[in-house]
Amino acid sequence: MTFEPASWPRRLRSQDWYGGTSRDNIYHRGWLKNQGYPHDLFDGRPVIGILNTWSDLTPCNGHLRELAEKVKAGIWEAGGFPLEVPVFSASENTFRPTAMMYRNLAAMAVEECMRAQPIDGAVLLVGCDKTTPSLIMGAASTDIPSIVVTGGPMLNGWFRGERVGSGTALWQMSEDIKAGKMTQEDFLEAEQAMSRSSGTCNTMGTASTMASMAEALGMALSGNAAIPGVDARRRVMAQHSGRRIVQMVKDDLKPSDIMTKQAFENAIRTNGAIGGSTNAVIHLLAMAGRVGVDVTLEDWDRLGREVPTIVNLMPSGKYLMEEFYYAGGLPVVLKRLGEAGMLHRDALTVSGATVWDEVSTAVNWNEDVILPVDKALTQSGGIAVLRGNLAPRGAVLKPSAASPHLMQHRGRAVVFEDIDDYKARINDDALDIDETCVMVLRNCGPKGYPGMSEVGNMGLPPKVLKKGITDMVRLSDARMSGTAYGTVILHVSPEAAAGGPLAVVQSGDMIELDVAARRLHLDISDAELAARLKAWIPTVDAPKSGYAHLFVTHVEGADTGADFDFLKGCRGNEVPRDSH
Repeated sequence: MTFEPASWPRRLRSQDWYGGTSRDNIYHRGWLKNQGYPHDLFDGRPVIGILNTWSDLTPCNGHLRELAEKVKAGIWEAGGFPLEVPVFSASENTFRPTAMMYRNLAAMAVEECMRAQPIDGAVLLVGCDKTTPSLIMGAASTDIPSIVVTGGPMLNGWFRGERVGSGTALWQMSEDIKAGKMTQEDFLEAEQAMSRSSGTCNTMGTASTMASMAEALGMALSGNAAIPGVDARRRVMAQHSGRRIVQMVKDDLKPSDIMTKQAFENAIRTNGAIGGSTNAVIHLLAMAGRVGVDVTLEDWDRLGREVPTIVNLMPSGKYLMEEFYYAGGLPVVLKRLGEAGMLHRDALTVSGATVWDEVSTAVNWNEDVILPVDKALTQSGGIAVLRGNLAPRGAVLKPSAASPHLMQHRGRAVVFEDIDDYKARINDDALDIDETCVMVLRNCGPKGYPGMSEVGNMGLPPKVLKKGITDMVRLSDARMSGTAYGTVILHVSPEAAAGGPLAVVQSGDMIELDVAARRLHLDISDAELAARLKAWIPTVDAPKSGYAHLFVTHVEGADTGADFDFLKGCRGNEVPRDSH
C-alpha cells in the first residue's frame, strides 16, 4: 500500500485549544500550566494522549503506569508533549455481569475522550481482554493517529514441575476436582502458581489473541504482542512506541490508513495460525464496523479454512506465551503466512513500513513452539462458522481446541434455560445426560445475559467426568474464555432472547453437528420449528433504565460484532466548538 505523509510543519488540532492569544486559548493553556509545564511546550508540537487502562481492579493492567512513564520518555525524546489520560478499564476478572457488556461503553468513552480533548495522537495502553478492542474501536471512530502498546503476558506458571496456564489450568483443575482427581487443597496451592507476575494471561487466551490481532492489523509495532509484561524489552517497546507516535502525527498516519480490508484479512488468518480465541471474531467485526470496513462471518470462514495452527500454545497445545516470545513471537508466524501466500505483504503498519518489511527476516528459534506446517496442531485451524436451521445467522467453533471425534456428531439435547439453571442442575446425578448428549445453554447472548458472558464452555456433569470423559458437544449463544477448550459451539445467532431458534429447542430433540460441512441442524421439520417460534414467549426481562437499558436496546447480534447499532462507520475527528 502506498502512503503519502502529510506536510510538516502544519497546524495541528491541539492548537485550536492552545495556539494563540485569545481569552479561550489562555483559558485552556493557562490551567494546564498549573502542572508546571513551560510555555514553549504549547508551540504547536504534537500533543500525545497516553490513554491508560491501568486500574487496581484490572490486575492484568496493574503495571501500565510504569509502562506509561516509558511511553512518555519516548514522546519527549521525539519532540512531542505527552499527557497521560485515565480511560475506562473493563476488567475481565472483576466486572459483573461481564466485561463484554462494558466494551461498547468503554469504546464510547474513549472516542469522546479523544474527540473532546486537545489530542493530536494517542498511545493506546491496553492489556486485559476488552481494553484492547474497546480502545481500538474508539480510536477507529475518531481516526486520530494511534498506536497500540500492550502490557504483555505473565511469566509461565509452574506447579509441581508442570506448566500452569492461566485460565486453562483453572478450567482443567475444576473439572479434575469434580472427577475426584484433585483435592481442594491442591487446587488452592496451585492458585498462586497461575499468576506469578504482572501481565495478562500467559496462554493464547483472549488478551494474548487481541495483542496478536493488534500487531497483525498493523496497529502495534512488530514484536509487541508476545514480550512478557515484566521483561525489560516490554519497556523498550513502550519507549519506541512513544517515539513513533510523534512521527505518525507529523505524517498524519491514521487508523483508517492501516485498518484496511487487507489488514483485517491478515488478522483473521493470523488468528487461525496462532489458535486464537473465538472472542477475536466478535471484536474484529466490531472494530471493522467502526472503521467502515466490510468484514463478515463469511470472511472468517473463507480465510480460515486452509490456515494451519502452528503455534503450540495452551489451550490448543503445550507451551505458554513466554516460550512463544523466545521462539520469535508473532513476526515468525506472519513470515510463515507470507511465505505460504496467506498474507497481504504490502499492508501498512504503524511503523510506516509494510508488514512484510517488518517480518521478512524473522527467525524461528524453537520449532517445537512455532511448528513446521507439516507438524501443525491442525491443518484447518481457522474459526469454523456453522449455519443451519439452529443458527441461521451463524455460530462459531474453534477446531484447534475441539476433539476430532466430536467434529461430526448427532446427539440428544439437554437444555439449560440460563446459566443459573445450569448451575442448579449440572451436579445432580439424577440429571438425564451422558457423553453422547449435546449440552444446550440459552439466554446468554448480548441481550439475554445481558452482555454475553463467557459461560459457553460449560463444565461437564460429574457423573460423565468420573467415566474419564473430558469433552462433550456444547452449544450456546454465549461466549467462552480464550483460555478454554473443548468442542464448544458459540455465538449462536440470532440469540434466544431475540427469538432465535435456540429459544425453542427442547430437551430430547436431536441435534446434528458436521464441522466439515459447516452444518448445525435441529432435527425437527420446518413446520414444527415455525410453530414453536410462533408460540414462543420471551422469558428474559429487559432492563428498564441505566446503561443496561441502553445496551439491550441498541446492541446488535454476535454475528456482526455486538456493537451498538448507531456507532458503525461514524468516523471523523472534528473539533467540538468552544463554549468559553
